[in-house]
Amino acid sequence: MLPSSMDPNTPESIDLKKDQGLAVRWNDGTSSYFPIAYLRRMSPSADMKQLRADMDTNPLTVLPRGAGNNGITATDAELVGNYAIRILFSDGHKTGLYAWSYLREIDPDRTRLHDETRATENPSDRQSHPGHGNAGTDGA
Repeated sequence: MLPSSMDPNTPESIDLKKDQGLAVRWNDGTSSYFPIAYLRRMSPSADMKQLRADMDTNPLTVLPRGAGNNGITATDAELVGNYAIRILFSDGHKTGLYAWSYLREIDPDRTRLHDETRATENPSDRQSHPGHGNAGTDGA
């Protein structure tokens, strides 16, 4: 059990299955599940942020060795204060701190729901709402 907080971005419990994924039950009663390969790909480390930015601008970006995430597992994890978890991966990556708020932001279910909502919107609706479609970007 993690420290109690009323902040909805604070987990009530976490369960890491090293070869599968990270399950989080949040204080607001919702749950999230993050496959290990997804966590590795979405690492908040500087090198992975840069790689994702490069891939957004150039779909032919050459991936670094081991970036395919095939067969990747978590080898260990540690809580960092009351605000994050650090996950160590089988490819040696260990520099990403997954803040609770970042995990909420990249929740695969929330991301998929957002994408599905955008796909069903009328394009003219998006134009009438300045900034729509920039959710989840922080300009970094």
